[in-house]
Amino acid sequence: MRIAIAGAHGQIGLILGRRLSEGGDTVVGLIRKPEQQDDLREAGVEPAVVDLESVSVDEVAAALRGADAVVFAAGAGPGSDAERKDSVDRAGAVLLADAAEAAGVGRYVLLSSMGVEQVRDGATPEGMGDAFVTYLRAKLAAEDDVQARPFDWTVLRPGALTDDAGTGQVQLAPSVPRGEVPRDDVADVIAALLHAPATAGMVLELCSGDNAIEAAVAAAG
Repeated sequence: MRIAIAGAHGQIGLILGRRLSEGGDTVVGLIRKPEQQDDLREAGVEPAVVDLESVSVDEVAAALRGADAVVFAAGAGPGSDAERKDSVDRAGAVLLADAAEAAGVGRYVLLSSMGVEQVRDGATPEGMGDAFVTYLRAKLAAEDDVQARPFDWTVLRPGALTDDAGTGQVQLAPSVPRGEVPRDDVADVIAALLHAPATAGMVLELCSGDNAIEAAVAAAG
């Protein structure tokens, strides 16, 4: 497959690009900064400097031409303000969807977050910080937009992300208990989802567990 990753220089994006390339896929990585290109090449990823906050749909679509699937793994980051959370986590995902449609890409995997349903209809969970509420609202809006499109979409909602080494053992289902999950395992689950067409149209939660990733993805689909 030819797969394009938005946010390809992020922690999950870099792991995912390397995994896919090592598995025989052709990977295009969308990045904001030209100086990030060498890191992508070292991971076996073809870089494309495409800043989702400043380019047009047509420019993004040009980078996606010929792709079989796209992954949105970009994020404004925990230190970002509300404006950037909206412009990256929501608007970036929407722009990628617009461009994927224009480029004729049929598969879209959206990396979201566990907990987004807590902020549906403007709800503000008690004790949740404003920054995280804003982040969840942006992710939920992105989910709602993508799910309304004629894609074979899959939404992945991981729990709290860690930098621990991946275990290859997860819980993956429409609803799982809240927990942590290594970024390594998140990347491996996304790679497996991309090659599991039966998971299209599914919203899946993810955290560490007792099931091998390939088996968990097969069971989910």
